[in-house]
Amino acid sequence: MHKTYAQFICIDPEIRFGKPCVKGTRITVYDVLNYFAAGMSEAEILADFPQLSQKAVRACLLFAADRGNQVKFT
Repeated sequence: MHKTYAQFICIDPEIRFGKPCVKGTRITVYDVLNYFAAGMSEAEILADFPQLSQKAVRACLLFAADRGNQVKFT
């Protein structure tokens, strides 16, 4: 895992079926991405989910971007 988001993101098969989550929560990276896609701002996400930090939300974006860079198209 990329060191800049590894402190915020974990993958545990016992939590949310092994989907990448924000450490200490059951909020997945994909949940955060879906909130953004639905039109929520970072401030709204942070207000609705006080267990998240700004750094954790940004780590979700970096994690997703890093995963996207690993996709190979044929």
